[in-house]
Amino acid sequence: MAAAPAPARQWTRFIPIGAWLPRYRLAWAPTDVLSGLALWAVMTPEGMAYAGILGVPAIMGLYTLAPPLIAYAVFGTSRVLVVGPDTATGVISAVTVGALAAQGSPEFTGLTSALAMLIGGFFLLFGALRLGWVAAFIATPVMRGFIEGLIAVTIVGQVAGLLGLHGAGGDVFAKLLFILRHLQETPPAAATTGLASLAALLLLRRLSPRLPAALIVTVAGTALVALLRPAGVSVVGALPSGLPHLTMPPLSLEVLAPLVPGALSIVLVGYAEALGAAKAAADAEDLDPNQELTAHGFANVLSGLFGGFLAVGSLSKTSVAIGAGARTQVAHLVAAALTVLTLLFLTPLFHGLPEPTLAAIIIAAMLHLSKPRYLRKLAGEAPWELAVAVVVIGGELLLGVLPGIALGVVISLLLLIYRTSHPISAVLGKLPAEQAYRDIRRHPEAETFPGLLIFNPGGDLFFASAGQFERALKAAMSETTPPVRQVLFDWSSIAFVDSSACDVLLRLLEALQDKGISVAFAHVRDPVRDSMQRAGIVDAAGATSFHDRLTDGVQAFLGREADADAARTVPIPTPLEDHGP
Repeated sequence: MAAAPAPARQWTRFIPIGAWLPRYRLAWAPTDVLSGLALWAVMTPEGMAYAGILGVPAIMGLYTLAPPLIAYAVFGTSRVLVVGPDTATGVISAVTVGALAAQGSPEFTGLTSALAMLIGGFFLLFGALRLGWVAAFIATPVMRGFIEGLIAVTIVGQVAGLLGLHGAGGDVFAKLLFILRHLQETPPAAATTGLASLAALLLLRRLSPRLPAALIVTVAGTALVALLRPAGVSVVGALPSGLPHLTMPPLSLEVLAPLVPGALSIVLVGYAEALGAAKAAADAEDLDPNQELTAHGFANVLSGLFGGFLAVGSLSKTSVAIGAGARTQVAHLVAAALTVLTLLFLTPLFHGLPEPTLAAIIIAAMLHLSKPRYLRKLAGEAPWELAVAVVVIGGELLLGVLPGIALGVVISLLLLIYRTSHPISAVLGKLPAEQAYRDIRRHPEAETFPGLLIFNPGGDLFFASAGQFERALKAAMSETTPPVRQVLFDWSSIAFVDSSACDVLLRLLEALQDKGISVAFAHVRDPVRDSMQRAGIVDAAGATSFHDRLTDGVQAFLGREADADAARTVPIPTPLEDHGP
């Protein structure tokens, strides 16, 4: 097949649907249509339920479905990633907007849509700046701890609604205390509805994960409440029919400035979660992290314009699409079309939806999102990383969601700084019968050579790691017997050396040479050697001290040692005695 012209390739790079849609096979259509139906069945009740997390009317959850699905299908690079309402970032939205307006007020609703557009703007900006690598700065234990903390905060916040209690507010501990104090006031019918809905959701997901458990429980709960009319069970109420109007939320600088910290937090957390979901579902497809930012930008801008709230990629919803056999984003376009039909014709069916059932849907979704197995795995494999995750969880519970995010980001950066500035160096020895060199602490059988220290710094050398490199080298030399006569550096782990590290290295080299210790290098990459050349290290060490392989460096050292031994063993001729004439 002939390659597409350069302009066409450039066009489809920014609008990926232009690349895959012309190659779409009609044979895939039946599976994609069924997958779209399954996705609609899951996202419709969950969208209304997640609106409760953000503190906005349930109809906004339906407004948040079609625009992000369509935007991502056009601009996204994943074959099956689903972008829509999200529980974890929804909590951040509620906290951010709740600091500026009273929940339930028109101002609160407008600010929630404005926040979605601000989030979309940041996504677009970061995509234009090619900042797709930023999410890598959140360590997985930190991210997991953050999500587990959000799960705890969200579940505690929904328990009151699950039991039919009203008036819970404040932080997680205040809400928990409110529930305990008012437990005896729980309406029996509301608590029964909520607990039965939760039990049914968990049971259906366990027995038949492919069934749209949320839709089944929503329909059943609505029907039973309409039939029995139990006292004390609050319902969603009338939902407006028809498509949302294109409206512009308040976007003045005075309005947006207080939303910026929350928006940036959502972008960072939501993008990391979305990219993880996309990679988990990617198989062999190529993902463009920067284009993913752009796709999320358009998804959130459109959602805010049509009266919705934030949307990010979701692993749980993506798993639904994969499980239903989705082949392409056509499945998501089908789900979007079904959502539009729901808004036009089906919203009256949901006006009797019990609020305890919505709380049950949220709690079930959060329990599904929790990964205690991962924390148990950390406990056995990396206790320090588990401790970091626990600190982040505690930070969210004690300090709040946004301070918890800040704490997680700070811990991630501190871990990054510590690990890059403290590379794990190694003294190397030659494995028996192999031309391979390994850490002698892990391989006691590795052969060392008297007088030669083969040293691997373990990572790049720059201003923050140069001191650790110097200390580790001196410690290794002090532990080596007999005394070191040459240091052979294995530079295979080094891709970058800055000027500060070059200064330290040149000083070390001169100090070693003053003690009669020579220095040699192996596996030096060309850019690194260029930096060393400019710093004068190559001239100080001598061009012959640079080797392509460790074996070459070892052989050169052994050859010089043999020559020196030979010179020492040659007898020195004595002068002939002068016996005179």
